[in-house]
Order: sequence, then structure tokens, then C-alpha cells
Amino acid sequence: MAVKIRLARHGSKKRPYYRVVVADSRTRRDGRPIEEVGRYNPMTTPKTISLDLEKIADWQSKGAQLTDAVAALVKAANEGEKAAAEAAAAAEASEE
Repeated sequence: MAVKIRLARHGSKKRPYYRVVVADSRTRRDGRPIEEVGRYNPMTTPKTISLDLEKIADWQSKGAQLTDAVAALVKAANEGEKAAAEAAAAAEASEE
């Protein structure tokens, strides 16, 4: 079974939001997923990316493939976490 981590579109017409799901590659785009591992809302400012990176890494270790769109979201989420960690470290350093 070929498993992919991909986006499933939800929301109303012209107001999409996406769930990041683990699904068999043969199922429909919005079909029943194996597991939901995150959400992405491009309509908010700034765009909301909420991913469970541990679950994504676990599924990748089991052989799941990321789609191009999800790979870009994971990269953005990792950069966001690094920036938040650097900001927290800078705040701690300025307190001392």
C-alpha cells in the first residue's frame, strides 16, 4: 500500500482550509484518511500552519511519502519553530 501525506480540502466555496492527512495514494483527495496530522489555513493573515511534526516523522519512517505541498509546509513549520526558539533564547539572554 502506497501511503502519502497530503492535503485534503475542506471549507466552503472560495474559503478553503486544508487538513494534512495520511492516506492511501489510491483514495480520493477528500476521501477517508488513515490519520490527520495537521491543518493549514491559507485564508488567515498570516497563514496558519499547525502540524504534528512527530507524527509526520513517524509516518515517514514507516515509508509514507510527502507531497510537494506538504513538504513545503513542513519546511515552513520547521523554520518557524527555529525562529521561535531563537527569539526565546534571545529573550532569556536579555533578561540576564
